[in-house]
Amino acid sequence: MEQRYRWKNKQLREHVQVLDGERSPTILLKNATYLHSTLKKWVQGHIWVYEDRIVYTGDRLPDLMGECEIVDCTSQYLVPGYIEPHVHPFQLYNPQSFSKYASQTGTTTFVNDNLMMFLQLDKKKAFSLLGEFNSLPYSMFWWTRFDSQTEMANEDTIFSNGEVKSWLEHEAVVQGGELTAWPRLLEGDDLILHWVQEAKRMGKIVEGHLPGASDKTIAKLGLLGIDGDHESMTGEDVYKRLIQGLTVTLRHSSIRPDLPVLLEGLQEKGIENYDSILLTTDGSTPAFHEEGVLNVLIKMIIDKGISPVEAYNMASYNAANYYNLTHLHGMIATGRVANINFLRSKEDPTPVSVLSKGKWVLKNNQQVDHDETIHWEENGFSPLSLEWDVTHDDLQFSMPFGIEMVNDVITKPYSININPSTDELPTDHDQSFLMLLDRNGKWRISTMLKGFSDRVKGFASSYSNTGDIILIGKSKSDMIAAFNRMKEIGGGIVLTENGEVLHEIPLPLSGLLSKKDMPELIEEEKIMKALLSERGYKFADPIYTLLFLQSTHLPYIRVTQKGIYDVMKKTVLFPTIMR
Repeated sequence: MEQRYRWKNKQLREHVQVLDGERSPTILLKNATYLHSTLKKWVQGHIWVYEDRIVYTGDRLPDLMGECEIVDCTSQYLVPGYIEPHVHPFQLYNPQSFSKYASQTGTTTFVNDNLMMFLQLDKKKAFSLLGEFNSLPYSMFWWTRFDSQTEMANEDTIFSNGEVKSWLEHEAVVQGGELTAWPRLLEGDDLILHWVQEAKRMGKIVEGHLPGASDKTIAKLGLLGIDGDHESMTGEDVYKRLIQGLTVTLRHSSIRPDLPVLLEGLQEKGIENYDSILLTTDGSTPAFHEEGVLNVLIKMIIDKGISPVEAYNMASYNAANYYNLTHLHGMIATGRVANINFLRSKEDPTPVSVLSKGKWVLKNNQQVDHDETIHWEENGFSPLSLEWDVTHDDLQFSMPFGIEMVNDVITKPYSININPSTDELPTDHDQSFLMLLDRNGKWRISTMLKGFSDRVKGFASSYSNTGDIILIGKSKSDMIAAFNRMKEIGGGIVLTENGEVLHEIPLPLSGLLSKKDMPELIEEEKIMKALLSERGYKFADPIYTLLFLQSTHLPYIRVTQKGIYDVMKKTVLFPTIMR
């Protein structure tokens, strides 16, 4: 970051001057009823804000108020800004557009995944971007990956000791993980264990990724340094993690809308203390967020009969405590960053006004805009420029088996029972051509994909786990047309039919991320999902299908940079072919 400390010495002296009556607060919140996160009760008083910091909470009023905005909070309830502890800020949206949108419903602090930046940028440009994000009126922290969650041709080089430790040492990074490669850790990978040890030495958290893990596995990973996990799918899963001392993040996402089941499970297991429980939407795709982010989850919890105080703590104080950030976040108290939500009632977590870093981002239900310039292209996120083409010679499919979709993201092998040598497949079955191509045009891997659709003719995407190109379809000519249009717009997702473009989502930031504000992006995604559904896509989230086709942290078979990969046997079944 630009400076070593959150506030310089000069600023700290100014903060004290406000209390001494030598300087006016910036904002005075009078007659406030606000949640005190550690007392777990609603208290009344006045809140003094100077620039981006709360400098006093209590019964006193300032002696000097010449330059102060005074807000009477008599009819409102104030709670800390919500903290999203597990953000994947690259589900078509980008960190800036997501945080801006989320702030409108009260989520103002974010702990973000660095995977896309780790894979796409050198660390100098990535760290420059982190500095620019720090200038936004939202609080951004990051985690660093220890693995790619796929099989990469040069993973040892990308995830080198030096690169990972540079990220771990960065002041904006508060966590290592999420550790999808925990089987490697259990099998004796000492480099990953070294990174875990380094994270612990620096006082940082290590997040697991443990779907279906037994209590023995959870205990072993706890011994090796895992602090928490967000993969619980039942109350029993939550209990197993809590009993071993882990912090549990309850997930409600576009791919795993589990919160109702988890809340039922908490009650069935008799769990009534929520201090080690956080909340996340876990990188949901844009349309899932139409009603907001954590405000939606808090409302579900309150409606379930859990105390609003506990619900708000799950979405603020508990997360700050987990990440050792309570000196800055998660509380309305002296010294904390001025992230405050103003509510109509204790039971309605969607705010009418939002202060973030002491700036109004929402005031009386009206969005307040700020200068949020991010120099994307200067820092490595420029439109995709492909200097190669896909031809019919590339579209050769002769595998004995293909990949069958079990759901949006789980895939298994199946025996191909059709002739894949034709230029167009009939619509009386749900098998399609599937190809993964190196974004630099050096290699390809081709197979068949069963279950995606029976009528999608051409579908191209530069959005994927590694940024390589995915082609799917019934018609080879429409697949080429989709690729050509995707290339023409500088990257994105394109659906074609009979040579025409039906819909596209431009992703000009390296072919991975959109520059558009969330409301417009939500509409683009909804149209794409509707068109795919009309053509036989029967699952809920095609964007996650694209992201996870390469992801080897899920069973059972994947297309990767190394080829078609058997996750359970950890072997490449068919290698990529050089073009």
